[in-house]
Amino acid sequence: MDFMKYALIEAEKAMEAEEIPVGAIVVKDGIIIGRGYNQKEKKSNPTEHAEIIAIREACSNIGDWRLNGCEMYVTLEPCPMCAGAILQSRISRLYIGTFNKDMGACGSVVNLVDNRRLNSFVNVIWTYDERCSDILKIFFHLKRNGILQKRRL
Repeated sequence: MDFMKYALIEAEKAMEAEEIPVGAIVVKDGIIIGRGYNQKEKKSNPTEHAEIIAIREACSNIGDWRLNGCEMYVTLEPCPMCAGAILQSRISRLYIGTFNKDMGACGSVVNLVDNRRLNSFVNVIWTYDERCSDILKIFFHLKRNGILQKRRL
């Protein structure tokens, strides 16, 4: 099954909400148990990243903070905050659609998820999915050209 497709559906929701289009899902035993997309602007909260929201929903759905044996699919490489949440939740596998050259914490800028000093290891699989790069390129093209503008209440 193409689980990254479902993470991209979440990223599209973020784009429709004029948020940076990042989506994430958590999968356990082939079933999606958590979904999230960026809502930082909408909720005026810097912790409302796709990964955090997906983890929160997954934990709620299984009734445990431990997500051992779960996989996360995320369209953009997690930032340090999200990488920390992934470690804390004990997600086993992390599928990443594209790298984050500014804030990547899974190998691009720093590597928190495979860091022996932190006694941490998450099995990271880079998919280099063009769909994940494309949605970000489109978003920032629209933003730079004034086609996508923040609407303030």
